[in-house]
Amino acid sequence: MTDVRIAVDIGGTFTDGVAVHVETNQIWVAKSLTTPDDPGEAVSTVVASLVGEMRAEVGDGAVSEVVHGTTLVTNALIERKGAPTAAIFTKGMRDILEIRRELRYDLYDLHFTLPDPLVARNMRFELDERMAADGTQIRPVDPAELEGLLDHIDASGAQVVAIGFLNAHANDAHERAVADFITARRPGLSVSSSAAVAPELREYERCTTVTANAYVKPLVYSYLNALERRLDDQAITAPLRIMLSSGGFTTSKLAAETPIQLLESGPAGGVLSALNAALTHDFQNILAFDMGGTTAKACVVTDGEPGIARSFEAGRVHRFKRGSGLPLLITSIDLIEIGAGGGSLAAMSALGTLSVGPASAGSVPGPACYGRGGIQATVTDADFWLGYLDGSSFLGGTMPLDRTAAETAIGSLADALGMSVDEAAFGIHDVVNENMASATRIHIAEKGYDPRDFTLVATGGAGPVHAVAIARKLGMPRVLCAPAAGAGSCLGFLAAPARIDKALVQTDELKAVPWTQIRAALDAMGEEAREELVSAGACAADLIFEVDVEMQYVGQGNSVSVKIPLDDVRAAYSGALFALFEEHYARLYGRSVPHGRPQVVAWRMIGREPIRHQRFLREADATHHGRAATRRLYDCERGAFVEAGVYRRDTLGAGTVLQGPLVIEEAESTFVVPFEATVRVLDDLSILAELF
Repeated sequence: MTDVRIAVDIGGTFTDGVAVHVETNQIWVAKSLTTPDDPGEAVSTVVASLVGEMRAEVGDGAVSEVVHGTTLVTNALIERKGAPTAAIFTKGMRDILEIRRELRYDLYDLHFTLPDPLVARNMRFELDERMAADGTQIRPVDPAELEGLLDHIDASGAQVVAIGFLNAHANDAHERAVADFITARRPGLSVSSSAAVAPELREYERCTTVTANAYVKPLVYSYLNALERRLDDQAITAPLRIMLSSGGFTTSKLAAETPIQLLESGPAGGVLSALNAALTHDFQNILAFDMGGTTAKACVVTDGEPGIARSFEAGRVHRFKRGSGLPLLITSIDLIEIGAGGGSLAAMSALGTLSVGPASAGSVPGPACYGRGGIQATVTDADFWLGYLDGSSFLGGTMPLDRTAAETAIGSLADALGMSVDEAAFGIHDVVNENMASATRIHIAEKGYDPRDFTLVATGGAGPVHAVAIARKLGMPRVLCAPAAGAGSCLGFLAAPARIDKALVQTDELKAVPWTQIRAALDAMGEEAREELVSAGACAADLIFEVDVEMQYVGQGNSVSVKIPLDDVRAAYSGALFALFEEHYARLYGRSVPHGRPQVVAWRMIGREPIRHQRFLREADATHHGRAATRRLYDCERGAFVEAGVYRRDTLGAGTVLQGPLVIEEAESTFVVPFEATVRVLDDLSILAELF
């Protein structure tokens, strides 16, 4: 009996799938256009294709695990397709979702707009209860008042209720009591409470997080149930694991309870895939670059560890303007959206210049060259015209591209701009690259690093097409591209460790930390995390427990996080913890604060499996060797088309050395080197382009 693990990722344009043979690490890859009206349809198509390929090559086998990531939560928040939601807040907090923080994300935009709250004002209710900041009860919950609120909630037509009480992070007894009360009297009404979803400081952000979780909860619950039925229909009874934004995975049951944690599941997989490929070759400092059909994202990885963020902004009114979206207190890999995707639309701006994105052709109708009804030029159309993509071998030859349609779409834009088709096509390509390079340069600098010290690792269907040109703009010396990079998120899912994050919010000056009390609370969290991790399939003996200590100087509002092993949470470690804090602080801000008084803001327990390197092998094609052809390729440095070699990736053996400009094709993506560079095939068949 052959055991196979399957990973599936739903993207904005394509749904990707990878199956890996547990014993040999051989992989099979499948891809289908995303079906936005019913995302599970594309998932079923991809899974069926993978199972068919696997059985055709190695015979009957059992699927031992399915790991899944999805854009469902993101799309529901952007498109406002969640469930009718009611909210119960502490008396006096009804308008917190509109008051926000009274900050303008653009000081000079007189017509700036903010996203509407997910819960309308007439569906927000107040309860006269109160907890103090230290967690002591000031005013208890009145059952009679709560009973009256239930009548109003019934009349509102809400399918789900969000509970967000003042200071619930310090004591959630009132939230738990209200949740139990509602569940007992209205068992069909789904409930989310803020301390269970995000036990963090900052009332506004905690309230937006719990309302967002409640808003998408019925949708995700229904989707995951339907997905399990679809897998059953294909005789797949393996556990369904769900990828989280933090870079770990969990059970479908736990994911359905806090679906907001799935928000960035796909991009998190891309980072883990890049990290897995990089660590194989001992690249510790990398920029994980993932570009798909809709967006491009990046993550700075240092010393083999991706950065972790404790907040994320969803549903922005302006995609690249921080502060224009809904702030959510979720643990996620620290990603930045740096640009457009392959399906992003090109247009003439109000100033008469070329602009690209953020609007996208998506999978329906898709870029013009897909021949599915798209008429506006996209990044993919430009890449096709420049010779970076081949019309007959796109997606392994299963999806021929229409050159005439691409020319018509680009030509229409070129006429408006007063350019030739070639100039407009390269303009689209270069604008995207420059935008992404600029955003990345700032992102790396904000973290105190120099991009020249990093290796860029490309994933996503469009990532390998643009990676080398972007790296050149950033001064990065190397670009790494692993096999099947076009399905990189799925490879990341298969390499992902199980992970659980829990938070203890308690503010103490470092000299006054009650170490015994803190350690006891963290140990209790660790035991809870251990049970959840084991239920998700982790081996108890391999688990690692760490604590992310959030610290700041007394009187400051910005904090710095320091990660230490759980065993180091003890009074004797106080001096070393302070030294680590000042080291991190000085790297970010240039210096520490003389005579500053450090304080701990929060303790975050992290339980996870160790990150293991996984080598994924793809069956080579022994019937073809060497260069497949040549074609006209636009050379970025010369500003002209040149005749360049086109290679099939599955025919290039380890040790092969090539010189750019060139193109290396595989079914899911194309690696483009649009100028002179040395390209090597490494022992695991990854491709390394050396630029300087």
